[in-house]
This record gives sequence, structure tokens and C-alpha cells, in this order.
Amino acid sequence: MNASSRAWCLAGALGALVIAGDQATKAAIEAHLVPGEHVDVLGPLGLTLAHNNGVAFGLAGGAGAPLILITLAALGVVAFLFARNPTRPGMWVAAGLLAGGAIGNLADRVRADAVTDYIDLSLWPPFNLADMAITAGVLLLVFLYLRDSEQERDDG
Repeated sequence: MNASSRAWCLAGALGALVIAGDQATKAAIEAHLVPGEHVDVLGPLGLTLAHNNGVAFGLAGGAGAPLILITLAALGVVAFLFARNPTRPGMWVAAGLLAGGAIGNLADRVRADAVTDYIDLSLWPPFNLADMAITAGVLLLVFLYLRDSEQERDDG
């Protein structure tokens, strides 16, 4: 297997792991909590069941089909960036996290017209595993591009 194929397989496996973990935790929360119920876990960390029909953290609520189209467009951008250089160190991690998180939340939106959120830090709106994967993937992608542009500047 060549390096490019290996990177695509790794990104796909990580994305599938994120989707499975995201959907499993959402199902467990849905089965054990009622909307608005709060369970203290540790310090400021708690669990609560919330349904978000907007974008991140409940902004632009009720957008429905446009959010699905935006998510699909974002997945296209991730695939495009990854396809340009799949063997860039760390790129498969960013792509897998971004795709897995986006598909995990997209599955909720298609199934229930809202995303299930459950991680509650009290000073921040509830979020979920998919949101964490998306955030980590974006941060990693920015880091990779900044690192590469710095290396090009140093080499040039």
C-alpha cells in the first residue's frame, strides 16, 4: 500500500471511530437523561441533554436544510484539502477528526433535525464529542498550514 492510500485509510478509520463514539455517547445520553436534566461529573464538568437545531452552540437556530448543505460543502472542502496532500504529516488526523465530527452531527440533523449535545461546562453552551473532534481537527489543520508556511519562509 502506498503512502497516499495508507493516509486515506487512516483518515477513514479515525473518522469512523469518531462517528461511532459520537453516536454511541449520544444514544447513551438520550437513553438516560431527559432534556434539561443536569448530572454533575467532576468539578465544572457535567452532563445535560440538549437539542441544538442551530450551528455551533445554538447559533442561527432552525436553519434546517441550509445547515445540511453547509455541512456537505464543508466535507467537500476537507476532502479537497486532504486530496491535495494526503501524505503531509498529521493531515490524515485533521481530515479524520473533521470528517468524523461533521458526519456525526450531520447524522443527528438528518435523523432528528437537531444535534444532541450533552457535555456541560456551565459557562459554555452544551456540546458533544463530534464538536470536540471538529474543533481539534480545525486547530490541527491551522497548525499544519502555519507550520508549513513557516518552513517555506525559512527555506526560501
